[in-house]
Amino acid sequence: MIIWVNGAFGSGKTQAAYELHRRIPNSYVYDPENAGYFIRDNLPADVKRGDFQHYPMWREFNYSMFKYLDQESNQLIIAPMTITNADYFNEIVGHLRRDGVAVQHFTLCASKEILLRRLRSRGEGPNSWAAQQIDRCIDGFSSEVFRHHIDTDHLTIDAVVETIGALARVDLLPDHRSPAKKTIDRIRTKLAHIRFFG
Repeated sequence: MIIWVNGAFGSGKTQAAYELHRRIPNSYVYDPENAGYFIRDNLPADVKRGDFQHYPMWREFNYSMFKYLDQESNQLIIAPMTITNADYFNEIVGHLRRDGVAVQHFTLCASKEILLRRLRSRGEGPNSWAAQQIDRCIDGFSSEVFRHHIDTDHLTIDAVVETIGALARVDLLPDHRSPAKKTIDRIRTKLAHIRFFG
């Protein structure tokens, strides 16, 4: 099974993905963005695009990678990835589902105010690339294609994870970490995944 955690930048999808990973035995976090960074860093300037999702090979590679992981690995795959274009989503997730791959998709939704506050907490201001994508993301996620929607404005990460686990019908291990250990784990996840865009 693949659990795809979608959402605007600042919605908490990376934290949710790694918390799911900590609580689901035999799971693996696969980040589709990495293929985009490889493509972006290995193209000459005259063919570069503003968003690596616009490259057909990004979508083709990730479809193939997910298909391979589903066929060859016995681990549950967790993918935190923002994708708002319904056609691109269909090229990857729709294609996988048509091939019989079980993909559970969840979009973490939040108000613009909350998203901006969360981005500020990781050092990104209102003029950052991520903040400038908020309106596009909120508009894109209104499509039925991107359900299940989970409103995270008033949910903790723990509650988001429990909701995803229940909707995906996946048993989660109890979380016996102390509050301090939980905080440290989440700070490490945040620091490891801060990315700055031009």
